[in-house]
Amino acid sequence: MKPKGSLWYKNAIFYEVYVRAFYDSNGDGHGDLAGLIQKLDYLRDFGVDCLWLLPIYPSPLRDDGYDIADYYNVLPTYGDLNDFKELVRQAHQRGMRVIADLVLNHTSDQHPWFQSARSSRNSPYRDYYVWSDTDQKYKEARIIFLDTEKSNWTWDEVAGQYYWHRFYSSQPDLNYDNPAVREEMKKIIRFWMDMGIDGFRADAVPYLFEREGTNCENLPETHAYLKEVRAFLDEHYPEAILLGEANQWPEDVLPYFGNGDELHMNFHFPLMPRLYMALKKADKSPLEWVFERTPAIPENCQWCTFLRNHDELTLEMITSEEREFMWREYAPDPRMRLNLGIRRRLAPLMENDQRRIRLLYSMLFSLPGTPIIYYGDEIGMGDNIELFDRNGVRTPMQWDSSPTAGFSSALPSQWYAPVVSTPPFDPQHVNVADQIQSTDSLYHFLKHLIALRKVRSELSSGEMGWIETGSPSVAAVWRVEGSRWLCAVHNLADKAQEINLNLPVQTGVYTDLVGGQVSLNTNESRLKLQPYQTLWFANS
Repeated sequence: MKPKGSLWYKNAIFYEVYVRAFYDSNGDGHGDLAGLIQKLDYLRDFGVDCLWLLPIYPSPLRDDGYDIADYYNVLPTYGDLNDFKELVRQAHQRGMRVIADLVLNHTSDQHPWFQSARSSRNSPYRDYYVWSDTDQKYKEARIIFLDTEKSNWTWDEVAGQYYWHRFYSSQPDLNYDNPAVREEMKKIIRFWMDMGIDGFRADAVPYLFEREGTNCENLPETHAYLKEVRAFLDEHYPEAILLGEANQWPEDVLPYFGNGDELHMNFHFPLMPRLYMALKKADKSPLEWVFERTPAIPENCQWCTFLRNHDELTLEMITSEEREFMWREYAPDPRMRLNLGIRRRLAPLMENDQRRIRLLYSMLFSLPGTPIIYYGDEIGMGDNIELFDRNGVRTPMQWDSSPTAGFSSALPSQWYAPVVSTPPFDPQHVNVADQIQSTDSLYHFLKHLIALRKVRSELSSGEMGWIETGSPSVAAVWRVEGSRWLCAVHNLADKAQEINLNLPVQTGVYTDLVGGQVSLNTNESRLKLQPYQTLWFANS
């Protein structure tokens, strides 16, 4: 039964799945759609409401599928369109939704459109891309992949012109000034919506249009087109959502919500690094600062929050001094750095300290926004910085303690990537089966937070404020909706803290919802917190 519900995305738990990494059903060393179907019960039991699938389209995989060669099909390694439809059907049967990655900005240079476009200036697809006789246009646009690209223009010998790309040179940008491109993208949206999916994560939305004299980001034309796409979805698929990837300051992301008529959700990129900064500095001020800069959004919209994902931990939305601090503290080995970011998973970033991992999740779940969990982070998987680019955080899911982690029956030499084999992150120490068995595992801690989140509506749609604690190292977030309230207290320091916690509520004794061991008597309001401890107090 396909789940229904207005504004369902405001209190959903999203789970980001890399299909290739999740489970190999046919023994070829690559995860696939059939394998993901076999693991849906695991995701449902954990509490997942919506799966976000990384690109599953045919691709030369120069950028792990974000370089699409055919928008209307499935990469054969993953299965076919029937497998995809079955995945959606089975997810819906379990009360879960599915959103797909939609790469609006560019295609692969192997896409038939581009191959035709470069072959002749008279090709009907020539105008699907952005061409120029010079590489001097749009000079104010920054280069995003600084480690690999020297220019946003690449010369094409066959075409006899330069083509424009904001990402890798193997990913030419589409030309949204061409009405045919705008219509084609709507056809693609219709195709996948008719497969039964519940929406899209819209990749790299700020860069759709180019204009001389601008930085070619967040242009009015981009917003106009996104409103057009939203109107199309609202008319034909009113339950569908658009989740936008706009790595920008909150005030620059605000227009992507429009008046509730553009994107339903946007990632809160500036919050993410400040969670790590606040923890490392044992100082809540980076969090207070970022929420001061976060504007109110329309009632039918929601921020999407996260700790890690499939990309590097981006450090674009911080100052150069803060970036140096983050690199020094979290990426001391230069191999851990990529572009303006850090290519590591959550658990290694926290040196596998379960207290700090849980503290970060507690903050993620108690602050405003809908949380997304990256596959494997629910069990504290590690990374492999020996692998190229961002592949180090895209290793096989660790299902059991066997050397192959229960991921595939193929010889490891046939796998798309090796399993993390170095303690303490090898399958013998980190795997799903053991964590399900152990009630004090990270998996069960997160499952408990998810269950709390689902019954505490003030966490998804309530107002937010800070409660004074008298200590810069203790952040107490106050969430309230009507008569319901919750206060989440976080000790960011590695030392015990004694605080006064004066809640604006009637006298009473409240028991911590997370651990159940600590009570707060609001008559006394004195509270002792252990290093990195987190406590949630709420009315019934």
